[in-house]
Amino acid sequence: MRDAIALIPGAGGQAWLWHLVVADLRARGFDAFAMDLPAADPSCGLPAYADTVVAAIGDRTDVTLVAQSMGGFTAPLVWQRVPTRAVVLVNAMIPVPGETAGEWWDAVGSHEALLKAAREGGYSTEFDDDVYFNHDVPADLVAFMNEHPSPQTDTIFGDACTFDVWPSALTVIAGRDDRLFPLELQRRVARERVGREPVVVPGGHLAALSYPRELADAIAATL
Repeated sequence: MRDAIALIPGAGGQAWLWHLVVADLRARGFDAFAMDLPAADPSCGLPAYADTVVAAIGDRTDVTLVAQSMGGFTAPLVWQRVPTRAVVLVNAMIPVPGETAGEWWDAVGSHEALLKAAREGGYSTEFDDDVYFNHDVPADLVAFMNEHPSPQTDTIFGDACTFDVWPSALTVIAGRDDRLFPLELQRRVARERVGREPVVVPGGHLAALSYPRELADAIAATL
């Protein structure tokens, strides 16, 4: 196997979100793997999520951490604890040191950006999973998600993301058609918070399910 790639899920904590990307990367020879996070356990917050990722990595070295959506709050707590080659953020909430996930939304103007994009794009401003998450995901995968819900407790939203700096080897990947975190928002946040210009890939917030090959291409290109 080539380099290790740890894929961190977002809200709901389901490793399954990454299964198509994991399969693609493993076919290319990478040691790609994802882990379930204890998102449904109200006693578990951000430190427990980080512990889970560190345990999944085990004794691997030169690991690339790939974090999707709210996984952006887990990645900083992990990268300083394991031998990390790079961090890749995918449609991610990018925190500043000490910020909570609950504070992030207002701090970056997420809701305003969502409404603006919805009005310009001609889709509903009323939040609905099919509109904001599943609009480009194949029907069979949407059906699987509906049959296997992934509850997310509120605990993590109050936990400060305690880190000092991001690594120098940092890439931001943004979905061209993300409706939850519109591309304009992601570009602004990436520039302001980590000084990066996002790599744009096709797909919405769940690009790992709608365009897994293209997302795997972008991840592999960082190595």
